[in-house]
Amino acid sequence: MQRINYHKLQGKSKEKRKSKKILIIFLIICSLGTSIILIKKGNNKDKNIKIGNNSSSQEIVEYILNISSYEAQIDVEVKSNKNSNKYKLKQKYINSQNNEQEVLEPSNIQGVKIIRENDKLKIENTQLSLTKIIENYQEITQNNLDLANFIENYKNNSNSKFKEEENQIVMETTVKTGNKYQKYEKLYVSKKDGKPIKIEIKDTNQNTIIYIKYNEIDIKKKKQS
Repeated sequence: MQRINYHKLQGKSKEKRKSKKILIIFLIICSLGTSIILIKKGNNKDKNIKIGNNSSSQEIVEYILNISSYEAQIDVEVKSNKNSNKYKLKQKYINSQNNEQEVLEPSNIQGVKIIRENDKLKIENTQLSLTKIIENYQEITQNNLDLANFIENYKNNSNSKFKEEENQIVMETTVKTGNKYQKYEKLYVSKKDGKPIKIEIKDTNQNTIIYIKYNEIDIKKKKQS
């Protein structure tokens, strides 16, 4: 009859138990890793949720503040002590160093393009010089007509705030400059689709100096990491 080596069997049993423990630990680690990946994917999906009727005011404000580039057609009215000038413009904003505005109206400067490239301002499609454009149509060469300018001002002021007003959200900020004619800014945003409706820029006496109405806008957001 063959003898059974008790110590040998005991050793094999321990090895099996050890292998099972290692396998269990490995499975737990794999499970945790998969859970983390799924959670991250879920978070990324949350960041990319489309803005709509069910979006909160805070979500819509965050959506606006994360705009990176856009194309828009706007109506602009600029008031001064003497008169009021109206423009219809087409904007293409890539970033602060690369953007352009094309004049659609009035007819006497229709087709004029004001292009910013790396802090350089240039004019296209016109017989007028840059000097003449700045002298006669200075307002359309300034970056305060850009939605991005409002976003920057809003972010840079800790007292910026927003409120709900019927079917829109009103984002308000105070501009930190010495320009008394452009002191207060309000952006009205649709609660339905999160798109800008209009911007009002007011002087220190709360008179509207610049009024911008968004007829069309195609928005791109910053990529979330």
